[in-house]
Amino acid sequence: MRKKIVAGNWKMNKDSIDSENLILDILKIYVESQTEMIIAPPFTNLSNAVKILKSSSIKIAAQNIHYADSGAYTGEISAKMLQSIGVENVIIGHSERRTYFNETNELIAKKVKSALENNMRVIFCFGEKIDDRSSGNQNIVVKKQITDALFNISESYWSNIVLAYEPVWAIGTGETASPQQAQEIHAYVRELIAENYSNSLSENVSILYGGSIKPNNARDIFSNQDVDGGLIGGASLNAKDFIDIFNAC
Repeated sequence: MRKKIVAGNWKMNKDSIDSENLILDILKIYVESQTEMIIAPPFTNLSNAVKILKSSSIKIAAQNIHYADSGAYTGEISAKMLQSIGVENVIIGHSERRTYFNETNELIAKKVKSALENNMRVIFCFGEKIDDRSSGNQNIVVKKQITDALFNISESYWSNIVLAYEPVWAIGTGETASPQQAQEIHAYVRELIAENYSNSLSENVSILYGGSIKPNNARDIFSNQDVDGGLIGGASLNAKDFIDIFNAC
């Protein structure tokens, strides 16, 4: 049975004190359920987040990773470094990394490989831009992103992969893919996995939606058969909004 997951990507927000306060605010109203909660604070706040949540079922994720275990890569963070402070999840391929930092499918594939080989769980992001959607090429773009980064991976690694569909045109714009649009892409991706691996694997991979989810639209999006939760951006910076979204899953 597929796991339901709601993950909060804090991006470059919250200093150490603000981060701690937000986590404590979440804990005050968080009630464990069958749905898994993940939060992804900035690197500087990860260690403290791990300590605060040590006795909680809430998981921690990093927002990025380097593909090397160590070396002359000034400013970068490796899987081994993250694991040394208790972080076992990592977001890879986020649209903002692809757009602002020119991360290619090839580079993202190397990051995925490193994370998986170091026993980290990957939240792999993919999705089309507005031009791709307008021209009807969303499936082509999505297929290439997933194929280049994931379809050379052994099936045994897929237990540590969570997918997150991010229509780039619906991130930070106030626009949201309709529940039908989200369902169509999620179902298409599940078909791709079945074609390249097996129906069994396809039916057991969690696919999250990540495009301007808010408390007032979360339930409609999560009600789709192939939507297994959400990767939440701005709304995850408010404890009540994030919990309301979590409870809708």
